[in-house]
Amino acid sequence: MNTTDMKNLGLTEDFVHESSIYKDYFIGRVSAQSKSLYKVITKDGEIAAEVSGKFHYRVKELSDYPAVGDFVMVDRTDNSSGTAIIHHILTRKSAFARRMAGSKEDIQVVAANIDTVFICMSLNNDFNLRRLERYLSIAWDSGATPVIVLTKSDLCKEIDTRLHEIASIAIGVEVLVTTSTANDGYQSLKRYLQHGKTVAFIGSSGVGKSTLINCLIGQNRLDTSGIRKDDKGRHTTTRRELIMLPNSGVVIDTPGMREIGIISADLTKSFADIDELAKHCKFNDCTHKNEPSCAVQAAIKEGTLSVERLESFWKLKREMKYDGLNAKMIEKEKLSEMFSSIGGMKNFKKFVKEQNKKKRR
Repeated sequence: MNTTDMKNLGLTEDFVHESSIYKDYFIGRVSAQSKSLYKVITKDGEIAAEVSGKFHYRVKELSDYPAVGDFVMVDRTDNSSGTAIIHHILTRKSAFARRMAGSKEDIQVVAANIDTVFICMSLNNDFNLRRLERYLSIAWDSGATPVIVLTKSDLCKEIDTRLHEIASIAIGVEVLVTTSTANDGYQSLKRYLQHGKTVAFIGSSGVGKSTLINCLIGQNRLDTSGIRKDDKGRHTTTRRELIMLPNSGVVIDTPGMREIGIISADLTKSFADIDELAKHCKFNDCTHKNEPSCAVQAAIKEGTLSVERLESFWKLKREMKYDGLNAKMIEKEKLSEMFSSIGGMKNFKKFVKEQNKKKRR
């Protein structure tokens, strides 16, 4: 039987040390998930697994369940005597997570224990700077290093303009331009594929994530679809999948995410330009709206910072501020912010009462 190179799978000494606590179990890494059933790669190969009843009972949040990329402790290394049971998740060193669509509370871990996040965006109709800011904010917060991967460069006639736009918002982030139509159109990605390292591909549906991975692994393992007539990609990947490359670490493919709800984000890195400008504002708690001697507003007047970028910064800050609040509480927070100039909600309610009295007269 061929044994798995667990170090190439991403197994570090920290994981090995933590796993020693669980004497009767074996270490493995989650490679796929389908509802309550998982695939786990162990030293003896890939097996089917499910969480134990005790594990299920003690879980409080959706994010506490195993996710693709997690190192877990299982009761066996093969399925010769049945489906394996997952008993523990080892401490995540990084996690790219998002709020699930239509939910105020459920957090979905998209990929765990990743070293590099490839934020994939095509240079056709998918190109969107505001969405890229959102991805970068979450990626910096995940504990992994973000890299922007621009796909389908053969469909873009203004690459230099796009690169200039990205440079204005992606401070300190490497940008790679790729195409799947040329044999060497993806070579720049290879230097990130190293023994023991994990790279996750994140992006909207149809931007070419699966095509790039197929090129990197040298086989058509993942389903792909071409560009539609309206220049938008077709949705292909429907689940997360971890693939180990011989001596080149691990890649994780993820479903397309056009909308990505923020749980937490590192705005000091994704908006490093605004953070640096803020240091020169007159007031330490400057909101960059109406305060005098605001360095951020001065930069907008000078044309060195766009209004759209500042509005994006405010929007992400608001989303994080409302984390954990229900719809009624969020509305209350919004009204308090709207009427902060006249004393907040108390004065707003007083104002409404007075207006109602006037109407009744």
